[in-house]
Amino acid sequence: YIFAEEAEMIICATTGDENGLEPGVILIDLMNGKRVAVYTGKARFKQLTTDKKGERVAFIATEDEKDKAGNTYSLYYWEGKGTAVKAAAKGTAGIPEGWIINENGRLAFGEKSRRLFFGTSPAYMVKDTTVLDEDRPNVDVWHYNEGKLHTAQVIAKARDARKNYTAVFHADLKRVVQLATPEMPDILLIDNGDSPVALALSNLPYEVQSMWEGSQSYDIWLADVLTGAVHPLKKDLNARIRVSPAGKYIYWYQIADSSWYNYDIAGGRELRLTDVAVLPCYDELNDVPDAAGSYPPAGWLKDDKAFLVSDRYDIWSLDPKAGRTPVNVTGNGRTDRITYRLIDFDPENEYIDPTVKQYLLGFNAVTKGSAYYSLDLKKKDVPLQLMGGSFSLGTPVKALKEDILIYTKENFEMFPDYLLSDLTFKDEKRLTDANPQQKDFIWGTAEQIRWVSLDGREVEGLLYKPAGFDPSKKYPMIVNFYEKSSTELYRHRIPEAGRSTIDYHYYTSNGYLVFNPDIYYTDGYPGQSAFNCVMPGIMSLVEKGFVDVNRIGAQGHSWGGYQVAYLATRTDLFAAIESGAPVVNMYSAYGGIRWESGANRSMQYEHQQSRIGATIWEAPQRFWENSPLFSMDKVTTPILIMANDADGAVPWYQGIEYFIAMRRLGKPAWLLNYNGEPHWPVKEPNKKDFQIRMSQFFNHYLKGEPMPKWMKEGIPATEKEFTLGY
Repeated sequence: YIFAEEAEMIICATTGDENGLEPGVILIDLMNGKRVAVYTGKARFKQLTTDKKGERVAFIATEDEKDKAGNTYSLYYWEGKGTAVKAAAKGTAGIPEGWIINENGRLAFGEKSRRLFFGTSPAYMVKDTTVLDEDRPNVDVWHYNEGKLHTAQVIAKARDARKNYTAVFHADLKRVVQLATPEMPDILLIDNGDSPVALALSNLPYEVQSMWEGSQSYDIWLADVLTGAVHPLKKDLNARIRVSPAGKYIYWYQIADSSWYNYDIAGGRELRLTDVAVLPCYDELNDVPDAAGSYPPAGWLKDDKAFLVSDRYDIWSLDPKAGRTPVNVTGNGRTDRITYRLIDFDPENEYIDPTVKQYLLGFNAVTKGSAYYSLDLKKKDVPLQLMGGSFSLGTPVKALKEDILIYTKENFEMFPDYLLSDLTFKDEKRLTDANPQQKDFIWGTAEQIRWVSLDGREVEGLLYKPAGFDPSKKYPMIVNFYEKSSTELYRHRIPEAGRSTIDYHYYTSNGYLVFNPDIYYTDGYPGQSAFNCVMPGIMSLVEKGFVDVNRIGAQGHSWGGYQVAYLATRTDLFAAIESGAPVVNMYSAYGGIRWESGANRSMQYEHQQSRIGATIWEAPQRFWENSPLFSMDKVTTPILIMANDADGAVPWYQGIEYFIAMRRLGKPAWLLNYNGEPHWPVKEPNKKDFQIRMSQFFNHYLKGEPMPKWMKEGIPATEKEFTLGY
């Protein structure tokens, strides 16, 4: 059953009952209880759909009980009178020969037009049941030139089996038009399906190269909704292609020249809306070996009058007809280093109303604090701060018909309880007290620190101190990092048995400092980049006199696990390191598979996080230099490794290579494999166990506590079910 969005109507399929209700599809007016028979007859119904007012109904149905494959569905359409008519079926004019109405195709009405969009596909293949399964070979055949890597096909098999191709039934013309095809498989409707054209896309010619590029390119067309004829627009466009709310423009951000473009559908012309010399929309902090993406656009004004985009700090208004230069509507973001982002109080509203006051969430890049602002788009004033401070603000949720909203405010010591206010934020009412027990715990503090990296860059990081911190004492310290976390100065961390990282509160309440440095990367040298940022950051704290230089540990997971493994090959500063799900051999990892998605990992090294920026044949020395495995003989630090045998992101044999190297070299190392767990433990007993063992490991090497049995003797396979070795 489904409800009409804007009417008190419910549409449901029924098997009937003993009181005279016949099987079929009925519409019920919830105000008066009146029932209308839309379709009468026993059948298997799917994809029940109605328009917003409940005035039109559509569904697919089959009366063939023997059809297990789904090859006999028909499309039915009802416009408020009589009973539903069969709009299309296998063999209907306009549907390709041998194609069917696909049971997985979503139905959608044109909002104002008498159109019904539905899905078709070639008929499903039927398995030959005369051949027994045990007599059928069970083999996967990989082909070097098939578009999607076979491992990815296996993961996507169920989804791909449901693939269907958009077609449209014109109720006024009694005509079916096939829009999508196997060569042009994807359709985006324009103006809620009422436009005379639709946007057609295909990434098929570029699927092979996406394996190592990690992004998709498309050919795009405009498809005539009345005839199915197509007009080519672009080839090999590496972008996310979208349609403006009023359906006047197709728009995209082109990473090749860091500019926003659109295509004027009525005018039939492509327009460049921004130039990097005037408006830098690219991610200024991008530090992977790939072209920078854009900051998220704010949205479109009503009737597509203007397009609002963002740079690093400000929001800009673009003329979609490219008749004027971009206008900075926030004005002072870059000057004051405030990142403004528009708050969308009504996600169902597709456009921004310039006659209504807008509200912004601002983040100060210097102080790391947040604030709410108001902005009048009709004026040239800078945003007006309503409320802000040394905390992090959540995105507020507004009441539908009242100027009342709920939001959160947090910092390291302040729990993000729900708060209530109006749009002035002058009076704040606390609605929840979800963490009263916090007052019973030793919490600690968080502060921002700065230093200069070995390659001359100013770097920021966060230092977490125990409650009652005494600068005259020397404390053990754990360095934990991933990429950049200094923007999280006011993040509230909840004590928990985390799946992959240290629990900051556990360690600060037990007398540890926790240091979280930012990392700035240079293409081709990710390991050295981490070294350049982390080591002087540590030494800047040691120079302050409160860090015990002999009791410093490091901990990281995944990319962080790789980086701490690399640091262990470059310095003997660390007394202990926990490295979770690390890559230690970039050669073998380059050709590996991310088993959760089936994707090959080469894209990570050539264009993404692993930041080599080349293939193993173009830059073999870089792969060698950045792989901790080949410098393992230099390691003097005891290592605790976590590598789980069901890891779908980092092949767990990377952890095995790490452990075997340490074992062969006679260096202290332990490996934790949580059986059947993915990239990190997700089961509570395993998360708790990981935190216990990690704390025992660090407490031994950083605080001199006795070594537990599992570290001293291990746990033999024969004793696994009987002892934990704590």
